[in-house]
Amino acid sequence: MTYHVYMLASKPGGTLYIGVTNDIARRMEEHRTGQGSAFVKQYGVTRLVYLEAHEDVRIALQREKTLKDWNRQWKIDLIERGNPDWDDLFDRLNV
Repeated sequence: MTYHVYMLASKPGGTLYIGVTNDIARRMEEHRTGQGSAFVKQYGVTRLVYLEAHEDVRIALQREKTLKDWNRQWKIDLIERGNPDWDDLFDRLNV
């Protein structure tokens, strides 16, 4: 099974949300319909801007925790290395 660590943004440079899931399509649907988390719903954080896959749930959960501990600029730098325009990556997924 694949586990995804992901970052959502409200807009380029906007509010960020970090999560982990074993079903990115389902989780994105939950977020976009306001059922994913109260934080996402409140701040409109629905643009998938960063995604990484892990085969081991323990590694994915540790990575999520590590990213949440990072300062904001490090998170922005990570996003912009692979997604400089802050495009919604969900549109590119084959799920």
